[in-house]
Amino acid sequence: QVRLVESGGGLVQAGGSLRLSCAASGRTISTYTMGWFRQAPGKEREFVAAIIRTSTLTSYSDSVKGRFTISRDNAKNTVSLQMNNLNPEDTAVYYCAAEPRGPVGSLRYDYWGQGTQVTVSS
Repeated sequence: QVRLVESGGGLVQAGGSLRLSCAASGRTISTYTMGWFRQAPGKEREFVAAIIRTSTLTSYSDSVKGRFTISRDNAKNTVSLQMNNLNPEDTAVYYCAAEPRGPVGSLRYDYWGQGTQVTVSS
């Protein structure tokens, strides 16, 4: 069993930056593909970014490509999401997820965190 805990969310002005972290416990995540998702009020949860276990391949949604960067530190059992040039449309609860059972952009992950709120003011 893997427990995921996100941190780093908060309130930021448009154009600002935030760095989210996801700390895993229970077992190593070094063999897992990891993903970040987000869910805005009244909307479905959507894919943001994913990274394979060796960090050699990443994937991003079109809406964040060029602004967000996903990374991982397998030694520390953590995954991070650097978010730059934020805009109000990025406001959402951000979730960390581990071990997809389908395409990395699907919601079929075995493990999920509780989420961290990101609010971007205009």
